[in-house]
Amino acid sequence: MSVLKVIEIMASSPVSWEDAAAAAVKTAAKTVKEIRSVYVQDHSAVVVKNKITEYRVNVKITFEVI
Repeated sequence: MSVLKVIEIMASSPVSWEDAAAAAVKTAAKTVKEIRSVYVQDHSAVVVKNKITEYRVNVKITFEVI
């Protein structure tokens, strides 16, 4: 039997939403082992002078508790 835990993380990237999600996983992996999945809950962006300058995501990361 596995015990799983879910944490919520906000991350951003100047490149894309996909890059922001990857940054969230990379950051979480520094302190969390056995990451099983990432669920992108929300997308948003910062706009400056009619141009997107930052992509943001709220993600839920699921990992196994050992």
